[in-house]
Amino acid sequence: MVSVVKSKSPPPPDAQPAWDIARLFPYQGHWDEADYLSLDTNQLVEFTDGFIEVLAMPDMRHQLCVGYLFDALKAFISPEKLGRVLFAPFSIRLRPNKFRQPDVMLMLAAHADRMGNSYWDGADLVIEVVSPDRASQERDREKKRADYAEAGIPVYWIIDPQISRVIVLKLEGSGYTIYGEFGRGQHASSPFLQGFSIDVDALFAAANG
Repeated sequence: MVSVVKSKSPPPPDAQPAWDIARLFPYQGHWDEADYLSLDTNQLVEFTDGFIEVLAMPDMRHQLCVGYLFDALKAFISPEKLGRVLFAPFSIRLRPNKFRQPDVMLMLAAHADRMGNSYWDGADLVIEVVSPDRASQERDREKKRADYAEAGIPVYWIIDPQISRVIVLKLEGSGYTIYGEFGRGQHASSPFLQGFSIDVDALFAAANG
C-alpha cells in the first residue's frame, strides 16, 4: 500500500515536485482497479478507465452540510436496521474501472452483499453537496448524474448551498427524472424511504454554522 502525504508547508519559489516519487505510481491512463484501491490517502480520489482525479478538499460549510445529512439518514435507518450510511472518502464501484466517492451514500440491508470493506458495488442512494466552483458544478450536476444513472443507482440527491436548493432525482429507465426540487420552507423527501425527509431550512442553517 502506497501512502500519499501532502506537503506541510508552502514550497520555495524555485522548488520542483518530487518527480521520483510520482514515478512510483502508474502513468495516467495506465491505472487499474488494484492500483487505485491500494492508495492510502485521506484525499478525495476518483478513478475512470485508467485515469485518477484528485478532487479539491471541501470547506467547512460543505462538511457541515454533509454531517447534517449523514446524521439525519443514520437516525432514520438505524432503529429498524434498514441499511448502512457512509460518507466520503469511501469509494463505490459504478462499473469495472469506474469508481466515485459520493459525499454521502446509503445501501439498504437487502443489498448487504454489495457492501465490501474496501468499496461498495453501487449504492441505493447517493448525495453530493455542490461546491461553488464551476468544475464542481459541472461534475455533480452533469457528469455524476450520468455516471450514477448508468450504474443504476435509484436515487441521487444534489444539494446546492449556493442557492439553498435540494434536487432529488429518481431513476427512470436509463436516466434520472426530477422527483422534487425543494427550497426554503420545505421538507425534501426521497422516493423509496417512506417517512424520511429533510428540513431544508435546518439543513442550510447547519451549513452556515
